[in-house]
Amino acid sequence: MTGVDVVDTPVAELADAVDRARAGSAFLREKLGDLPVRGAEDFARLPFTTKQELRETPFLDYAAVPAERIVRIHSSSGTTGRRTICAYSAKDLDDWAEMFARCYSFAGVTEADRVQLMVGYGMWTAGVGFQAGAERLGAMTVPSGPGNTDLQLELMREAGTTVFGATSSFALLIAELVEREGLRDELSLRVGVIGSERWGDATRRRIESGLGIETFDIYGMTELWGPGTGIECSQHDGMHVWSDHYHVEIVDPETLEPVPHGTPGEVVVTTLTKEATPLVRYRTRDLSFRYGEPCQCGSPYPRIGRIEGRSDDQVKVRGVIFLPAQVDTVLAEVAGAGSEFQAHVDRDESGRDSLTIRVEGSDRPGLAGELAERFQAKIGIRVDVDLVAMGTLPRNAGKTKRVFDHRTL
Repeated sequence: MTGVDVVDTPVAELADAVDRARAGSAFLREKLGDLPVRGAEDFARLPFTTKQELRETPFLDYAAVPAERIVRIHSSSGTTGRRTICAYSAKDLDDWAEMFARCYSFAGVTEADRVQLMVGYGMWTAGVGFQAGAERLGAMTVPSGPGNTDLQLELMREAGTTVFGATSSFALLIAELVEREGLRDELSLRVGVIGSERWGDATRRRIESGLGIETFDIYGMTELWGPGTGIECSQHDGMHVWSDHYHVEIVDPETLEPVPHGTPGEVVVTTLTKEATPLVRYRTRDLSFRYGEPCQCGSPYPRIGRIEGRSDDQVKVRGVIFLPAQVDTVLAEVAGAGSEFQAHVDRDESGRDSLTIRVEGSDRPGLAGELAERFQAKIGIRVDVDLVAMGTLPRNAGKTKRVFDHRTL
């Protein structure tokens, strides 16, 4: 493979997107220069855009439309540092609602559904994104916001909620509560649209079994409008990305060279239609891969794998790269293991690093030892296992912190 993959996006569309971004944004004009994009090789020579640049550049300096055309701003959650502020034109908001409505349709949601949104509002993009998409679809919207499990369950019963949006952590909390209180027969839930954080198959099974629903992993981030960039279909084999709005590359996070289909790498996105805050070769830091073959669902939209982690969240322990997704994989395969875990990295007085994984599980004899063996085989180093009872680790309405690096580096 040479250059970048432009199978999904004609070069002329990429060139138009780059030219519009360059013409409107003083920041991008200076960054990109005047190199024309006549082919894949020209596009590959364009520099990458980073989150740090977006953070450090005032949003009005970055914007590619006049301030008079900006109708809203949102900011990221600030999980990995200073908040990133992004601007939206009226057309941006319209396109976003349309993309999110498409996400709901891929999840089998219709205008007959009642959609409860247990996600954050305010400056965060989740609440208004989920709501605009549901309203564009024509479904009843229940904007309950995050937290307050008693209110959530009351609204589910009163409104006859059939679909909800949430983080995986909060969806798991609701599932465990419903299971514990024996409320499942009182609810009408059938679909969960879940995003904002990486989650694995073990968590998916616990949510689905606890609530009797089908879950769909939705992708997005503030810089890419918000949630709604793509979603799983009923095949649950990767997430379809809306290639009429995004051009996606997968690159090696170290060399920044493109990798073949099926090879994990960092997701790099160029927006094709975003007006106020366009992105050109934006390094999302999310780790995924591209599928080379069409989906069995028949959709023409390309797919990327479910997010495996972030390239800037990788932790090196005794020379080995550790990713939380490695723990997810093991937990999904071991009987008696729960889905919730924390990874703690420590360094002793001699300078030797250690990795302890605190994980929920049953009291099955030998479970801790089996997990330790499986973790070592998967990660490549010795791992200590701290087995705790189910329900011990925190459940949050927002993103759950998984890795705790206690070393003084």
